Order: sequence, then structure tokens, then C-alpha cells
Amino acid sequence: MHRRRFLQLGAAAAATSLLDRARAADPAKGAAAQAQMEFAKFPQKTDLILHTDSPPNLETPLRYFREDLTPNDAFFVRWHLALIPTAVDVDTFRLVVHGHVDAPLSLSLDALRQDFGPVSLVAVNQCSGNSRSFFEPRVFGGQWGNGAMGNARWTGVRLKDILGKARLKAGAVDVTFQGLDRAPLPTVPNFIKSLSVDQANSPDALIAYEMNGQPLPMLNGFPLRLIVPGWYATYWVKSLNDITVLDKPFDGFWMAKAYRVPKNSEMNEDPKALAPETIPISAMKVRSIFVPTESTERAKAGDAVEFQGIALDGGNGIAKVEISFNAGQTWEAASLDPDLGKYSWRRWRYTFKPLAAGKFTVTCRATNNAGETQSTSQWNRSGYARNVLETMNLTVG
Repeated sequence: MHRRRFLQLGAAAAATSLLDRARAADPAKGAAAQAQMEFAKFPQKTDLILHTDSPPNLETPLRYFREDLTPNDAFFVRWHLALIPTAVDVDTFRLVVHGHVDAPLSLSLDALRQDFGPVSLVAVNQCSGNSRSFFEPRVFGGQWGNGAMGNARWTGVRLKDILGKARLKAGAVDVTFQGLDRAPLPTVPNFIKSLSVDQANSPDALIAYEMNGQPLPMLNGFPLRLIVPGWYATYWVKSLNDITVLDKPFDGFWMAKAYRVPKNSEMNEDPKALAPETIPISAMKVRSIFVPTESTERAKAGDAVEFQGIALDGGNGIAKVEISFNAGQTWEAASLDPDLGKYSWRRWRYTFKPLAAGKFTVTCRATNNAGETQSTSQWNRSGYARNVLETMNLTVG
């Protein structure tokens, strides 16, 4: 892959800028503008919605969420820094593990596959700012719709097994992760994230080399990606090549200043009185969204209309999804598709047979196995972790 293939999309970027402004001014007009815009074409990717081209930030159209697993070529893309890898020599590539360890490592891709047992799990990868365009009042940042996420089967090795082989020294506190992307200017901090030693040793944290049975696409982190299931995607470092163990808390920009939320269970604050204390964002909130179908787009009186959607959370698993036709006064149970694992999303369905033409406003609500459900209102300064009840307007002809 050559870098120029990633940079020849100025016209599409301008279109996306117009889309974001349309969304900000009027969500309905924004949806219309999205329907009319041209989609971006990148290597290994299909028709994704372009937000920026340098670095590439691409949103998945909702029609791809009608599947349990999101196809690799339709999986959303989020990069922070302009200098991203566009080619990797797999023969010379090494994953290095160093710092506060007794046995530093330099692992080839072959060594990762041969020396460690493979592990697979299905997990949602969701951008912290997914659905930011729906926050009111508006907040700064990429104006994502609901498509800055995807569900995939990730295969790789347990992070704890690699750390075990490196033999952490007593007093290890944090573990940092950095990929091959780099900042374009010395004043811009490189993208480095950290986990506590306890979180890094979670049995479910992986270093993945496959996505849905195939090598990771370049834009989704080839050749290796950190997988922190249940946590927002800011921790899922792409093109991972450096793991550093520290004997003190990490205070880099992307932990100490960026990706922080109000310190309360709802990650909520008042626009006129911002929360005095923030913490790094971590586990995903429970939420559900609608995924439009042909029957909801062309509903006719007397015909069965099937509502579909997805529900997800931070790892407790989805217990139920409910539908309301009267703004939450009463709720009816939707049916759930088979459970693919506690970190996967759960697809849901509800069949409705309108007897006459009219307009309906439908609300969906997810509840997880811990009894947690969705917010009725929410706002924070960064537009993170949206989990407000979603509504859908249905017109029956």
C-alpha cells in the first residue's frame, strides 16, 4: 500500500465537512445530506462514510450492522495522528516488550503464532466518541453517527502470557502501548495508552493478529492490535509494536489530558457547570440502537414491519431489549438473537403490524445482566460514551 492512496480524497473530505455541519444544524437535514454524499474508497475498504482523510476516519453505514460480525472491509476506522503505517515488512517486524521486566522480548510475528497458544473471542470495538453528533448542546470533535463501531472475532495471544514471559519485576504499576503511527510535529504527543498491571493481566486482553479469520486490514491495525474487550476503542492500540512496563503511573497526554470523562457512573455533567473531576474513560456503557431494514423504510398498513437493532455493554452481557410506542410509558420485549459472548453485541428484533397508515415514534431500551440500563438524558464536554435511549420515526403508508 502506498501513502498516496490514502491522500487523494480532498473532495470527499470537503463533502464530509458539509455533512458534519448539516448534522450540527439539523439532524434530519444531516441524515439527508449523508444519503446524498459520496462514500470514501480506501484500500481494503468498501463504501464507508468519510470524516477525515489524513488521518483516515471512516464510519460504517448502519446496513452492515444487520450481521452478527461486521465485515472487515466495512469496519470503521479511527486514527489520531497523520503519519500512519501504510506498509509493514512482516519479516523484520518485531513486537518489543521492555521496561520494568527481567526478560525483555523482541518477538517476530512467527514467534507470536508458534510460541503462544491462539485465543479467539468476539468483541465490539466502539469509538469513545461514537454518536457524538447527537449530543445537545453540540460538542467539539468528529461528528460521528452511530457507525463508529463494529463487532468482530479477534484471534491472537493473551497479553498476560506475553507479560508472563517478560517476567515483570516487583513494583510494576502500569503498562503502556504504542503503535507504528507517529505525530507529524514534535509538539504533538505520540499516541500512547496505558493499562494498570492488573487490567493488562486480564485473561481476556489479547494481542490480535487476525480479525474475522483474516489478517487485520492495514487501516484496522495490521499486523497486531491490542484488544481490550469491554472497553472503548481508545485502548485498542493499532499496529502495536511497543509494550513498556513502568514502575510508576503513566502520565502521558492521551491518558492524563485526553479521553477523560466526568467522575460519576453516568459520565454526565452540566454544560453550565462542568464536573470538577475527570477520570480516564474505560468500560463501555450499556446501549442499544436501531438498524433500519427494508420493511421500516417502506412500511405499509397491514404488512409486518420488523424492527432490528443491536445492543451492547462493557462485558456483563445483554439480558433484554424492550420497545416502546408511547415514549416509555409501557414496554414490550424484543426477541434476542443467539449470544456470541459477553463482549459481543446482541442483535434483537421486534415485529409490528400496523393496521392503518400513520406516524409512529419508537424507542428501544437495553438492560444488561447486571441490571444496568440506558440513560434518559446525557451530556459531557467531549461527547463520549453516549447511551441515551434511541428513538426511530416510522411512517406507515
